[in-house]
Amino acid sequence: MSGDASQIPAWSPNGHDLFFVQQRVLMAASNQARGDSFVAETPRVWFEKKIANFPSTQSYDPAPDGKHIVALMPADTPEEPRDRVIFLLNFFDELRRRVPLN
Repeated sequence: MSGDASQIPAWSPNGHDLFFVQQRVLMAASNQARGDSFVAETPRVWFEKKIANFPSTQSYDPAPDGKHIVALMPADTPEEPRDRVIFLLNFFDELRRRVPLN
């Protein structure tokens, strides 16, 4: 299982599921111990939406009930360029033009 470098796999509270992130998608792999053997099922998508990827922190954590996961999600708004500045000159003249007092 190859996960995202900043995301450490996490065990579910029941100890039977291992959660991990692959290409920003949350995956789960169920497993069982049979005698001296460890048997893992094929990993499956646990949550289809992409989760946020922060290099300095874990983006998800299984809840104690084992049925929910707390995850950081990216904003739903499209990214706008952040390399521009808007200067508004003569603000009050523009305000009077747009909202006349008469």
